[in-house]
Amino acid sequence: MNRLFAIAAAAAVTAGPAAAATGPFFSLRNTNFIVLISFLVFIGVLFYFNVPKMLGGLLDKRADGIRNDLDEARRLREEAQEIYASYERRQREVKTQADQIVANAKREAEAQAAKAQADLATSIERRLQAAQDQITSAEDDAVRAVRDRAVQTAVAAAASILAQQVSAGQRSAGIDEAITDVAQRLN
Repeated sequence: MNRLFAIAAAAAVTAGPAAAATGPFFSLRNTNFIVLISFLVFIGVLFYFNVPKMLGGLLDKRADGIRNDLDEARRLREEAQEIYASYERRQREVKTQADQIVANAKREAEAQAAKAQADLATSIERRLQAAQDQITSAEDDAVRAVRDRAVQTAVAAAASILAQQVSAGQRSAGIDEAITDVAQRLN
């Protein structure tokens, strides 16, 4: 019924210009009539071979293909968003790890600096102690040298005084006694 109505509507639309022609319309000499008949035969052949159905099927296939492409594009977009989100998470994790590495490096550097300061202080303290020990040793050596020199000077002075006061015979006995006495005091 719809087909019949569509054919009648098409004939009415195409018959408008044909009615304006001069002479009998249903004559084979009228080109408008021939064109109308050719057009109707052409439309009939199209319907006979189910061309509109085939065109509808092709259009449906194309619509299905476009729908599938859109679904695929939507799916790919969702996958891309998931991948993007995972990369953002990884980037945040890497940034957090990098911050932790920097913080650990700073702590280690501060610890190494503190240790180096402590080592330096210990080294300076050891060197100061070594210097003080050397000074004390030098002082002791100087005191010993002064004592030795004083003893030698005292012995020489005593020998010279004794030599002036004692005769030659008494001198050797007195010197021996003095040397023994000095030797006992030094030891």
